[in-house]
Amino acid sequence: MLRAKEASCSEVAEAYLERIEAIDPTYGCFLAIDPESVMAQAAKAQSQIDRGEAGPLTGVPIAVKDNIATAGLETTCASKMLTGFVPPFDAFVVERLRGQGAVVLGKTNLDEFAMGASTENSAFKVTRNPWDPARSPGGSSGGSAAAVAARLAPAALGSDTGGSIRQPAALCGVVGFKPTYGRCSRYGLVAFGSSLDQIGPLARSVKDAALVAEAITGHDPQDGTSLDALPISAAEIEHGSLRGLKIGLVREMFGEALDPGVRESINAAVRVLETEGVRFERISIPSVSLGVSTYYIIAPAEASSNLARFDGVRYGMRAKGSGHIGLVERTRAEGFGHEVKSRIMIGSYALSAGYYDAYYLRAQRVRALMAREFEQAFQGLDAILSPACPVPAFKIGELNKDPLAIKQIDYCTIPANMAGLPGISLNCGFAENLPVGLQLLAAPMRDESLLQMAHSVERALPNATRAAPIP
Repeated sequence: MLRAKEASCSEVAEAYLERIEAIDPTYGCFLAIDPESVMAQAAKAQSQIDRGEAGPLTGVPIAVKDNIATAGLETTCASKMLTGFVPPFDAFVVERLRGQGAVVLGKTNLDEFAMGASTENSAFKVTRNPWDPARSPGGSSGGSAAAVAARLAPAALGSDTGGSIRQPAALCGVVGFKPTYGRCSRYGLVAFGSSLDQIGPLARSVKDAALVAEAITGHDPQDGTSLDALPISAAEIEHGSLRGLKIGLVREMFGEALDPGVRESINAAVRVLETEGVRFERISIPSVSLGVSTYYIIAPAEASSNLARFDGVRYGMRAKGSGHIGLVERTRAEGFGHEVKSRIMIGSYALSAGYYDAYYLRAQRVRALMAREFEQAFQGLDAILSPACPVPAFKIGELNKDPLAIKQIDYCTIPANMAGLPGISLNCGFAENLPVGLQLLAAPMRDESLLQMAHSVERALPNATRAAPIP
């Protein structure tokens, strides 16, 4: 519409701002919006279109998870610790979006410092699922996923440390893509688990996700883990075929904990894909069963190190306290929420003298084993298919008293982060009238092939792009 001049960038921006004002109080997706900045960006994008310099995202409003730095717009990580913090710079991915003419629409809610699976751990508000406001949108990128599902933004950015893009995408019935570790710069992403974190897009179709991924990826010398690789290309996404593909079904990802409705939706999708010419092979990757316990040693260990900087002296809020130790204790006690504190304590324990070898080092060995097992599996497969989440969207508060249950939510998504794999979730059906996410994983650096396969799967499945039933 923008390229055909059926609408102006300002009209599009105004429409989204009005929709957010009218609908977001119900869903709680956004933490910060600057309407003046949005309209100024829209005017600049329109001038690019008028000069004939438009790209695929010029004038397109995109929401950004609030742990990604945005110059001039508050970035809080949904934590009291960073209330009022306005970064003086843009994250690499935001800089790339602005360079493409995209409009940064606002900052979306998340679990505090991206630690959680329900977006209930935000210090400011609870985000609700557009399919049923009594239910969670998942997390930690729940604000981004819900914003896309509620059509408050055409696309959004999230971060994925153990499934935080793909799991909320699954529960909200949208597409969530985590690139290969290192293909998207982490510069400007507030660190949680540095060896696991990866930024990626959420959108309502695989093609839209691919266009955003193309815009935000590429080598960045400011990030030491950034791969020397070209941006992900969306050019060939529509030219794929399912016929002849060989896809693995991992036995450990279809265990007894899988909700019956989720199982049936995934199995129904498999049957459809078989008619399209996909060959499925049941395989075993034993280390998958150790993924959650291993992740909850490695991720908290890295978090305890990364979050040490928030002490009231170097970064973050400053509480009143006597002496240096008192100041730090009071600041961290008041600034961090329960989930963040618990992970810092677990991580500090796992790294402490006498326990490092027993926990952290052992977990890293399991992680290496998992990477080897996936590498071997992909030698004979084009992709691996699994549920993205073992259950449909759960009621808000339902799992708060069962910390182990909420951590098992990421059972199927954690392996991709542990092994650095690209992964994508797209809607494949419904259980209890709630979306069910189908996850596809590919070998490292096979991002383009994964997106091409996912696009073909999306076209084959009848309900893949069905919208949430809201005005």
